Amino acid sequence: MISSCFGDLPRTERPRERLFTHGASVLTDAELLALFLRTGKVGLDVMSLAKSLLVEWGSLRRLAGCSVEELSSLPGMGPAKAAELKAAFEMGRRMALPEEERPRIDRAGVIHRLLAREMEILPYESLRVLLLDTRHGLLEHREVSRGSLNESIAHPREIFRPAIAKGAYAIAVVHNHPSGDPLPSEADRRLTRRLIEAGTLLQIPMVDHVIIGSVRGEQSPYFSFREAGLI
Repeated sequence: MISSCFGDLPRTERPRERLFTHGASVLTDAELLALFLRTGKVGLDVMSLAKSLLVEWGSLRRLAGCSVEELSSLPGMGPAKAAELKAAFEMGRRMALPEEERPRIDRAGVIHRLLAREMEILPYESLRVLLLDTRHGLLEHREVSRGSLNESIAHPREIFRPAIAKGAYAIAVVHNHPSGDPLPSEADRRLTRRLIEAGTLLQIPMVDHVIIGSVRGEQSPYFSFREAGLI
């Protein structure tokens, strides 16, 4: 049995009524999440459930980094509601992207702007390959590997396979460091050297390898092997 009420809140203070009266911008993160969830669970109204999820994950941004499987396992969720929530987060992410038909990947900053909003909140390492045309325009990007909190391992063949299938002229590689520190590890350096060698053999050059961290003080939120003179 589930609960759909907002506890003892007066009607005028409930999220839906506040949205109708004042607009969505006045709602807190918990109220927005509660409106989406619609129902609570036994012994916990929907507002309390929304607040507990935000306390557990820290923020909506961190919650957005969950997979559908992780969302499904959360209290009061389930597969259908998890899929809807993941779709809502994805729509928000896409709306935040610049409206460019095919962005040109000619600088590390472009890669950071394209993927940082999504990747800096992930609780695991994700390695992506960006497939580029002859003018370094972005054809598409794909996730090719998921690692642990401090390690992301992908064989060069897995990284170059989509480039070969798509007929890409060049690639860029990007992965995140959940710790927030974008400086490369020795494993990152070894992988970069192997990818440069593989790209030379396949005649599909790797234009950059970018590591995404998070903004902390004056430190750069990303590391570019090209900008560092290592490619």
